[in-house]
Amino acid sequence: MVDIQEKLKKLSLSLPNAPAPAANYLPYVISNNLLFVSGQISSDKNGLIKGILGKNMSIEEGYLAAQNCGLSLIAHLNNAIGGDFKKFKKVIRIAGFVNSTNSFEDHPKVVNGASDLMVNIFGESGMHMRIALGATLPLGVAVEVEGLFELN
Repeated sequence: MVDIQEKLKKLSLSLPNAPAPAANYLPYVISNNLLFVSGQISSDKNGLIKGILGKNMSIEEGYLAAQNCGLSLIAHLNNAIGGDFKKFKKVIRIAGFVNSTNSFEDHPKVVNGASDLMVNIFGESGMHMRIALGATLPLGVAVEVEGLFELN
């Protein structure tokens, strides 16, 4: 079983409170053994992480923004399974959306922030399929990431 707190501590990270939905939707839905987590926008203890990759934000800053989105995904996973990670089986899919200029081409490097987090926390069970796209994002945030998890 994965000791989430120990893994986070080793990475000098902590699990945030799961953010409340910003509109009329559910933060997650469980269907059979699949947990679908709504898109999590980039934020940290100081508020929203805003920026446009290729304009006023570096790839490294975008990576950290995506990592924070990943932490929010795990926070929702934690809530959905009542903190019992024996119920977690696998990360299936990560979909990352990067607020970027039309000429920006390094979306995968940014979304690696969320992907690397999943593998660092869950090991082999964190390996997943993925999509990384450029888009304009709500509230001017730098990154939004949604996740699909398999439960036991």
